[in-house]
This record gives sequence, C-alpha cells and structure tokens, in this order.
Amino acid sequence: MAKVVPDGWRECGVTGAARREIETLEHLSRGLTDDYTVYHGVHWSNLERGHALHGEIDFVVVNRAGALLLVEQKSGFLEEGPEGLTKRYQEKTKNVPMQLARNLAAFEARLKARPGCAGVGLDALLFCPDYTVQKLGTAGIVPERIVDARQAGQLAERVAAILPPGEAQEPARQVHRFLRDILQLETDVSALIGRAEALVTRVSGGLAHWARQLDFTPYRLRVTGTAGCGKTQLALAEYVATLAAGKRPLYLCYNRPLADHFQRIAPPGGLAATLHMFCDQRLRAAGETPDFQRPDAFEWLLERAAMLAMEEAWRFDTLIVDEGQDFTEAWRDLALAHLRPAGRALWLEDPRQNLYLRPPVPLPGWVGLRAGSNYRSPRAVAEFLHALLPEEEAFDARGPLRGEPPALLLYRDAGELVRQVKEGLRLCLAEGYRKSDLALVSFRGREQSLLFPYDQLGPHRLKTFTGRYDLLGQPVYGDGEVLLESVYRFKGQSAPAVVLAEIDFEALDERALRKLFVGASRARMKLVLVLSERAATLLESRWPAVRTGSPPPGLPAGPASPGP
Repeated sequence: MAKVVPDGWRECGVTGAARREIETLEHLSRGLTDDYTVYHGVHWSNLERGHALHGEIDFVVVNRAGALLLVEQKSGFLEEGPEGLTKRYQEKTKNVPMQLARNLAAFEARLKARPGCAGVGLDALLFCPDYTVQKLGTAGIVPERIVDARQAGQLAERVAAILPPGEAQEPARQVHRFLRDILQLETDVSALIGRAEALVTRVSGGLAHWARQLDFTPYRLRVTGTAGCGKTQLALAEYVATLAAGKRPLYLCYNRPLADHFQRIAPPGGLAATLHMFCDQRLRAAGETPDFQRPDAFEWLLERAAMLAMEEAWRFDTLIVDEGQDFTEAWRDLALAHLRPAGRALWLEDPRQNLYLRPPVPLPGWVGLRAGSNYRSPRAVAEFLHALLPEEEAFDARGPLRGEPPALLLYRDAGELVRQVKEGLRLCLAEGYRKSDLALVSFRGREQSLLFPYDQLGPHRLKTFTGRYDLLGQPVYGDGEVLLESVYRFKGQSAPAVVLAEIDFEALDERALRKLFVGASRARMKLVLVLSERAATLLESRWPAVRTGSPPPGLPAGPASPGP
C-alpha cells in the first residue's frame, strides 16, 4: 500500500469533484506498493514576465529513487476540438493540454532550482475518470499519458508502468523535502492516545511556519496560544530541525500521556519526557533509585534532581517546554539548567488550559508571541467556547469545518448519567464515527469519576489506562474499544468525536470554565456534552442553547475555507 501525504484524507467529508479526488487517492493508496508515496494538494506558483501564475497539480507520485509523476485529474465532462481537450467552467473554458504543460513546466522549474533535485525524472499523466476520449490522436496529449473512463480502474497499474519502483537513492530525500515544503506539512501530535499512525495536516501560514522564521539572540521564545493554534506542531518542528542540524533537543511537558505520544512519533536522537520522568532518569543515571512510596515522592524527586552536579551528557542544544502554564518557577529553573548557553529555548503555554490555577511563570527578557487562532475545532464548537469566555479572552475561529453546535444531553442522577453517556456514544456511531475515533472524556478527575469503575457501557468496552507501563516504558491500556480519560490526562490531545461527560459544578467559576474549555476543544469534528441539570442552569446565562436548542450568536471566523 502506498503512503499518502498528507494523511487524514479518509476523514474528509467532501462532495463533488473533491469527492472524486478522494476516491482516486483511495485507488492509488491500495493499488500501488509501499515503494511509492502519493502527495495531493500540491500547489505551485511561478513568476513569469512580472505576473504570478497560480495552478494546482492534483497528485504527485514519487518512487523510491525520487522520480516523479504528476497526475492531473479532470472529473466530469470534457470537450474535444481542434485544439484538443477542453474543460468548461462557470467562468471560462480551459485548454487541458496547455494547462497540463504549463503546470509541468512551472513544477519542473521549481524542482530544478532545489539543490539535489535537478536530475530527477519527471513525467505527467492526465486522468479523466468520467470521460472517454473519442479522438486520442488529436487530444493534444500523447495517448500513453491519458487514462480515461475506459481504464479508470487501471490507473495504479498505468502509474507503475510509467514510473517503476526504482532503487533508493539520495535525491529521493531532497525530493520529499521539496514536496513537504510546498505543502508546509507538520505532524499533528494531537491524535488519539494509542493510535499507531500520526495524522498529518497542512498548516497554511500557521504557527509552525512563522514562529520559526524569527531570528534573535539568544533564542528565547514564549508562545502564548489558544487550543488548536499549532503549539505542539511547532514543538515537533523545532525538535526535528534540531536533530537535522546534528544537535540534541529536549522536550518537556507536564502531562504523561502527551509525553508518551510525543516520544512515540518524534525521531530518535533527542529526549522527550515529562519533567518528573526526566528527573527520574537523571537520578537513576546518578545511581539513585527514587522511592515513590514516600508521601512527598514527586516533590522530593524534583528537589533531589536539582541538587545533582550538571554533566555534559545532560545538556541540550534546544529546550522545548510544552504546557508551560502547568509549570512553576522552580520547575522553570530546573529545565533551563539543562540548556547549553548558546542553545534555543521555546516555551509553549495556554493560560486557558491552566487547570491547576498556578500563577504565570515569569520569563524576563524572552520574546513573546501570541497565537489566537483555533484551527482544530469546528467553527460551531469554537462559537460555543467563545460564548463561555470573557470578552478579553476572545479568539479567532479559523477551523476549515463549520460543523454543528455541541449535542446536549442532561442528567439528574448517576443512573441517568450512564444512560446519557451511552446515548452520546450512540449518536457518534450513528453518524459514521468508528469506536477508535471516539474519546469519552470525564469532566471529573479519575478518582472522583462515576464512569471509571465501569469496564463496559452497554455494548461499548472501555479502554482505560491500567496504571502500568511495559518494558519500553509505554503506558498499558485495557482491551476496550472506546477510550475513557479524564479531562486532566486528555489535555494536549484530541479526537474526531468527543463525548465530554460528568459536567457538573456548583458555580461557573474560573476552574469550571477552564475545564469546559479544555474538554470541548479536544473535539476535531463532533462534540457531545453530557451535563447535569445544575450545570445546565448555570451555563444558560452564557449559552442559551442549553435550553432552547438554538446555537449561540455567530462568531466572526475570519478567512477560513468553507466546510461541509
């Protein structure tokens, strides 16, 4: 099976011509072997005679040697005339051979300008799955480079015939870097815990790109950004760039599930851990075994680690602190002590996700950058979050999906809570989400939750953290199908569909608002709220939809692409 970049295309709820492209991706993914990588949505631009020409190549197939085949897809009806194939659009008619040739020439010019890519093979193919070309000889494209409706099911075979697998060569690495730079890809580390494959998303002009263009000395950057703005994507980009420069990065955060996930997807060569995990490693390397049975074990762990003599093996060229809002001043000093004097330091935080109500950590002399755009949440969910926040904490809803307002399920007692949670899961499954796409997130901590004693709710077996770790240090989860986590442990992650349950509070105070914000902002597509009658009454003043079922007033979303 071929690798498709960017991933996440299977979750796209698209229609029309875009739907046809998703079907083509599915065909190429299954029909080609793992010798191939298929890039889609590759955009190019070229300056010619003072004018900017913009176009789009639908697919770029790359073999092991780094040779490329551009696939231009024309869905729907085409016309044939003296100048070859044409495609009629609402505004004008485009000459298909000319468009394909122009795209190929512009792409080739950019490719040749890239170091290490000048000599790679480049070819092009026209794919028209809905139209049968009547006059191949006058189509304007050689027949061997046309796949029409008659051979639509053989597209992958034709691609492999034109572009054999080849042998791995050094230019292939440069070609992939070139294509990823065009797509501006970063790995999205906010995927479900336990999922083997990281989702990859295109970040267009996002935080991971712009923050790394800043240049100052010493490099001390504090990024204060809302949920879904790309903070952790920036962390991974900085981590990878440090390794590519032959240096060592250190990634520290507070939340163990986030550290475990980051450690799994990050390339080898650096160190990713929670601050407590890091201190544990330091003490064991020094010949000391921490005693986790003592009541002050974690405080002692940090204090004892801070007393250790600093060895060169524990100094790093880049320090990345994620979830900085959960750190204290003493933790800041302990982390910074492991950074080389000329190293780079990146501090990522979101005050709205400060569930422990710790005071902000001073970072005198650091450059500050604010990122107030949420790209992850559907805009309807972002509007719900916006309605909860004070005016001074407003953020931009820039998610590509419009989505729907959160579904609301109310409960009065423990028995009704369980029934409504099962109903929330049923609603998600009825809309086509798989159980592996769901996250059941408790508003309460693990010890106070009424849900964690269950290992099954109706037909749904729950997947919870057992408290144990395997020989490689990875967390061990139960054999369930639906992930159950507390809002505290699920912070920093996300899922396509989230059921935020056990929402109950006596006052809509700062802690309750922050927990609501964290829990609701975990949903990438669908959100279900299971809340008590008491909580619903308190929420009603800010979000009338609790009682009326109507969405809150619209939130200006800025320039975001329209969603389904």
